[in-house]
Amino acid sequence: QVELLESGGGSVQTGGSLTLSCAPAAYSYNDFCMAWFRQAPGKEREGVAFLSDRGEASYTDAVKGRFTVSRGNAKNILVLQMDNLTPEDTATYYCAAEINHCGTETWEYGYWGQGTQVTVSS
Repeated sequence: QVELLESGGGSVQTGGSLTLSCAPAAYSYNDFCMAWFRQAPGKEREGVAFLSDRGEASYTDAVKGRFTVSRGNAKNILVLQMDNLTPEDTATYYCAAEINHCGTETWEYGYWGQGTQVTVSS
């Protein structure tokens, strides 16, 4: 069982920045495909940023140029740097992981964090 622990959510104003972190309870991320998803009230959960087991990053169009996903200085930490935030980014953000399979849909990930709230005010 892979337990994912998220941190770093909060409230900011439009144009602000937040950094989310995701740490495993007891595993290295090196063999995992990792992703950040988000879910706003009344909406389906959507993929935001993806990091393959080879270290290749990709993003949904809505966040390209504003969000950056990476492994932190401690290699078992997944980081999502979010800049130039807008109210449309308000959601609960979830870290997800899957071994040896890198996808963009929720059903492709078997391991999930508990979520961290991000609120952006205008």
